Amino acid sequence: MRLINRIPSRPNAVFLAAAPFVIVLIAYAIGSDIRLTANPQDKLLPAPSTIWDTAVRLFTEPDKRSKEILLWKDTGASLMRLLLGVGISAAISLVVGMAIGLFPIMRATFSSFVAVLSMVPPLALLPILFIVFGLGELSKVVLIIIGITPFMTRDLSQRVLDIPTEQLIKAQTIGASSLVIALRVALPQILPRLISNVRLSLGSAWLFLIAAEAVASNVGLGYRIFLVRRYLAMDVILTYVIWITLLAFLIDWALKTLSRKAFPWMEAGL
Repeated sequence: MRLINRIPSRPNAVFLAAAPFVIVLIAYAIGSDIRLTANPQDKLLPAPSTIWDTAVRLFTEPDKRSKEILLWKDTGASLMRLLLGVGISAAISLVVGMAIGLFPIMRATFSSFVAVLSMVPPLALLPILFIVFGLGELSKVVLIIIGITPFMTRDLSQRVLDIPTEQLIKAQTIGASSLVIALRVALPQILPRLISNVRLSLGSAWLFLIAAEAVASNVGLGYRIFLVRRYLAMDVILTYVIWITLLAFLIDWALKTLSRKAFPWMEAGL
């Protein structure tokens, strides 16, 4: 049997999925042990047990000065910024993408403009955003919006253009207006794609958020990581990195579940 036709059984699929994570953990444990054996004061690769103890402390013990658990405070601030930025980006992309895909006038006007915007490196605009919008929450949210909206808009507009012309013609022959076609024909077909775009954009959104928090913030996951780096507190940094990864995974899983529940026909076609 050709390799391309070999489908692993359920137990083998679980084993294969877990194998890379196990290999990374084993490699880290070995590297940490080697460094700590050579120098017990080494901070670059703390022992897994040290990371675990640090995680327990960060999740449960309040700060002595503020009496707050800083990790939860940072998480709340970062998630608020992330969800706000991604939510606004999704709404803008949906409206503009549908307009570009459905209406030739809008396509002629904004298609090239959106394409050029997607080529602008968002992090290069960070100083400008801080000057224009200040160092508060707005500049961080705007960076996320600028960073992911153009790509989502281009993809959604292309998805609208891929809708079979026959569907649009049939809708017009029964008297459907442009608004009705947009809402009843195009919208149901691109909503699953919108969720997929949000899932794919989460990594970039986290990148822009952490970069903005690192430069100008007094609370947030990115702020905390760059604050403790000066002390080489790798156990804290790794705990925050693992926590951010887990949050991203949970958000992605929630969006995937939403897509499967709301659009089962989309899953059936895969």
